[in-house]
Amino acid sequence: MEEQAVIVQFDYASDSLDALFEVEERLETAVAAAETGEFDGNEMAVDLSDGSLYLYGPDAEALYASVRPILEAADCLRNVRATLRFGPPEDDTPERVEEISARPDQPERR
Repeated sequence: MEEQAVIVQFDYASDSLDALFEVEERLETAVAAAETGEFDGNEMAVDLSDGSLYLYGPDAEALYASVRPILEAADCLRNVRATLRFGPPEDDTPERVEEISARPDQPERR
């Protein structure tokens, strides 16, 4: 199975990790239900100003499709950018960056 990835970078809009843990639980559930891969965890700045989420699976497009609605709806995430990596982590692996904005029924992200 070829390893592809969705790496999500964001600014964090909360002063505790509780909101992020809720988002992570929703991501894990969505990925498992869609059978698109796995949620591997996060990296957060010490001051909680920004962070990254890591998801892996055989098809970055399918993985992204299964988590995008959760990322769009997450009020604690701002300036969300998802990098879809279409192969192993090497210099010549194709990638695409997606900017994720708020859903129409959600407030605009600042």
